[in-house]
Amino acid sequence: MKRILSDEVTARVGETVTAKGWVQARRDHGGVIFVDLRDHTGLVQLVINPEQAEAFAIAETARDEFVLQATGEVRARGEGLVNPNIASGGVEIVVEDFAVLNRAEALPIQPFSEAQANEELRLKYRYLDLRRPKMQRMLKKRAEMFTHIRRFMEQLDFTEVSTPILANSSPEGARDFLIPSRLHEGKFYALPQAPQQFKQLLMVGGLHRYYQLAACFRDEDPRADRLYGEFYQLDAEMSFVDDGETVRSTFDPLIKQLSTEFAGKKLLSEDIPRISYAEAMEKYGSDKPDLRFGMELTELTDVFSTTEFGVFKNAECIKAICVKNGVSLSRKQIDTFTDIAKGEGAGGLAYITYENGEAKSPIAKFLSEAELETVKTKLGASDGDAIFFGADTRKTVNKVLGKLRSEFADHFELKDPGTIALCWIVDFPFYEWDESRQKVDFGHNPFSMPKGGLSALKNAETDEEKLAIVADQYDMVMNGYEICSGGVRNHNPDVLYKVFGLLGYDKTYVEEKFGAMLSAFKYGAPPHAGCAFGVDRMFMELMGESNIREVIAFPKNGSGVDVMMNSPSTIDPAQLKELGL
Repeated sequence: MKRILSDEVTARVGETVTAKGWVQARRDHGGVIFVDLRDHTGLVQLVINPEQAEAFAIAETARDEFVLQATGEVRARGEGLVNPNIASGGVEIVVEDFAVLNRAEALPIQPFSEAQANEELRLKYRYLDLRRPKMQRMLKKRAEMFTHIRRFMEQLDFTEVSTPILANSSPEGARDFLIPSRLHEGKFYALPQAPQQFKQLLMVGGLHRYYQLAACFRDEDPRADRLYGEFYQLDAEMSFVDDGETVRSTFDPLIKQLSTEFAGKKLLSEDIPRISYAEAMEKYGSDKPDLRFGMELTELTDVFSTTEFGVFKNAECIKAICVKNGVSLSRKQIDTFTDIAKGEGAGGLAYITYENGEAKSPIAKFLSEAELETVKTKLGASDGDAIFFGADTRKTVNKVLGKLRSEFADHFELKDPGTIALCWIVDFPFYEWDESRQKVDFGHNPFSMPKGGLSALKNAETDEEKLAIVADQYDMVMNGYEICSGGVRNHNPDVLYKVFGLLGYDKTYVEEKFGAMLSAFKYGAPPHAGCAFGVDRMFMELMGESNIREVIAFPKNGSGVDVMMNSPSTIDPAQLKELGL
């Protein structure tokens, strides 16, 4: 007999049906046994009477999570016995035939308990953890999002193409996962950090528009919003496009649809703002600003140009943020925020609170009346507010206050989970200063086109001149998370040689690393541009989750270990020998 699902039972009163699923609960009510049977659509109640001796004997042995098959007649429940909490609560199946399809031992975790096991244990038994209704919803919603994305892309004439997983090493800014070659001893493949080179080659190959829900691999440390090792991105490229705005305007509707139609959230603004990297850093202290709240950084350097207060007098840059209702912060809480500021490089955290028309602060006595009044006016402060200062190098001030801005917003619950605030950050620096190596290096990646092309590179000799070059690169930000990165591509071999040459790499290096691309570009490469959306991180925010591992079926733990499959693991010596290792 064909299996019936729990959400179909209500319409089958009087019929004999077969249901299959897991035991959610079993209750023995003085000679009659009730079993709540669960499938992927919900629950249905089974009734097993002692007259059905064989079925009753099986029901007596059934325990939570046994896999059962039950055949019987669907009947309406009696008056007062309806369960309004489940969809099939008005009916039940009176069992005539019962079978155990598989038994279950005592569970190491309880997926349906309000008090959940810790993450490490849930990841070890992820196949049980996935039975949680929340995880079932996540997997279904993720599939729905992928369907929505594919429908959108195909309507705009994008062609889905799968690019190689066994690829070559590429300087994408993170460590590669390397795979030794058995057939070519001493040589290695690399898992792709992104399909960057392949999608550009597809443009050279004449494809109009490409996309892929691509698996990408980077050996980066995990964190709450970044998976370890592998992640998925909506990767896209468009030929005959030489400006980033074409790409941005193409994808604006998709992200707005996902935010509203798919996730049911409201948009902060229908118009998605374009903010330069320089403006974002100066105004928000971050290149991924959360726009759901204000608290912008206010420049005060000129205000204190003649100050006698030593901390401000010797600072390159002075800025401040106004925290509404900041006066409610306790001394202990301010100490906590001070520690956060110190963790970002600040020497301390100066502040002023406003109560009963007075400015109260340990530093107030060192400031003139004119300085205090100007600060209050520029920050728009009033009674009950607090102003927090940053005074240091401009880079440190922006970093410290940018971090505090987000932390204060968390503390005062200013990040509305029902709102999606989007923006594009544009005009990134092509090169950045690498503190660890004390040298200039690529900002995002070397494949983007510098604004101005070759002419922008010709006279860049000093580090300062190199750092002033702007790339036609752009990121989309959602509620303070970077969810997309893209750029207009460098399709000119001369420009590619030059951007590497400014960092001291010769033509031989470039040809060795990017020989296929350089060769292709010599045979009529069209201008092209594209982007890549991190779908895992985007899905996490759309679903209102703060931990990305909660929206993935089989993630690694916070240390990059798959505790369920015991990966990574040691390799048999025979395998190593075969690989020449």
